[in-house]
Amino acid sequence: MARLYRSMGLVAGAGAMPFTASVSFLRAPTADSTLTLLALSLPSRALGFAREGERYAAAYVARVQLRQGVTVVRSIEATEQVRVPTFRETSRTDESIIWQQFLRLAPGRYTLTVSVKDESSIRASTEEVTLEVPRLVADGFPSPVPVYEAIPRQVADSLPRLLARPRATFVYGVDSLVPLYIDGAAAGAPSEVRVRVFGDGDIVGLDSVVQLPLRGGSRSTTIGIPVNRLPVGINSVQITGAGRPDTARTRVLVTLGEDVPIGTFDEMITYLRWFTTPDRLKELRDADLSGRAAAWTAFLKATDPVPGTAEHEGLRDYFARIRAANIRFRDDAVAGWQSDRGTAFVALGDPDNIIDTGLLNPNERVRQQIWEYRELRVQLLFIDQTGFGRWRIAPQSRGDLDVAIRRKLDNASSR
Repeated sequence: MARLYRSMGLVAGAGAMPFTASVSFLRAPTADSTLTLLALSLPSRALGFAREGERYAAAYVARVQLRQGVTVVRSIEATEQVRVPTFRETSRTDESIIWQQFLRLAPGRYTLTVSVKDESSIRASTEEVTLEVPRLVADGFPSPVPVYEAIPRQVADSLPRLLARPRATFVYGVDSLVPLYIDGAAAGAPSEVRVRVFGDGDIVGLDSVVQLPLRGGSRSTTIGIPVNRLPVGINSVQITGAGRPDTARTRVLVTLGEDVPIGTFDEMITYLRWFTTPDRLKELRDADLSGRAAAWTAFLKATDPVPGTAEHEGLRDYFARIRAANIRFRDDAVAGWQSDRGTAFVALGDPDNIIDTGLLNPNERVRQQIWEYRELRVQLLFIDQTGFGRWRIAPQSRGDLDVAIRRKLDNASSR
């Protein structure tokens, strides 16, 4: 995921304290400065929580430094406390903790250093990048900001009240909208803008005109782009006002889950290998760049089990199984969904019954699991030779699994 975040222009620290940070630019009252929003997020599982009465508490230190050459322009250090009500909250892997700071910076080039440290341990991560702070022209638009929520500002000398979304990541089947804050706090801001979203291979996910209502002296607003209109992977959002000289841009990532690093159309096809037949995947794979949008639309229509709804329930459930497999079978392989048990679970679903010999004889070193799928009339044998949870499918069951997958896919495609 760090690789994907960096390709989106984000700051990704991948050390012992993984974090993601975004930098957004908004208009300041005068052209000699730019309002800069630095937003940082990290998963709660990166922190060392301790029991505090009926809650759990942790602390971290966020440090930000901006330099021009050897001159330190700005330096910020903040110690933050985190308290959660349940132990389960301490192990979240999503964007559960967000820290953000507004800065006014002169346009120019800086070296930005971002560091995060856990207060209860020596775990820390640091990332250094080059930052170009733009000079925002009077009749242009600053980049849209992915947010969780926002209250638009009405004048340029105030701050918008927003909660940024540093990862700019949206999970297909979980998130319904991509909220983007558009800052129109400038005299003469247009009353409407054209919003275009391009996926990998310039797949057009959206091309629409959005109205910007006037509130006080501002046309700042939040728009919502339907996630199911966007291809999985990195999407480029472009916003242009009629007759304006610049196009404002940002990138958002539509993925199958926080731990499913899909950044391209081809990677998406790889993840769909157990969802549909090889023939349908071949149609997607063979589509040229200009035909990918039409091929993807046709694929969604052909595989949607409930066409009358806005959501694709089949993909929603399939992606949910991939996310669950990555958690349940993480000890079986690098990616749980690619393990033998993960493959069976993603392709066939939960078995009707599991017989685990280790439950009958805990002292037995070699354990076996038998997964029964009654409707498919198949039993799959998985063996843990080491006793440490390294499950592998038995050779005699490998062919049975392949046949069961083909049978299920063929049955689904014939409906």
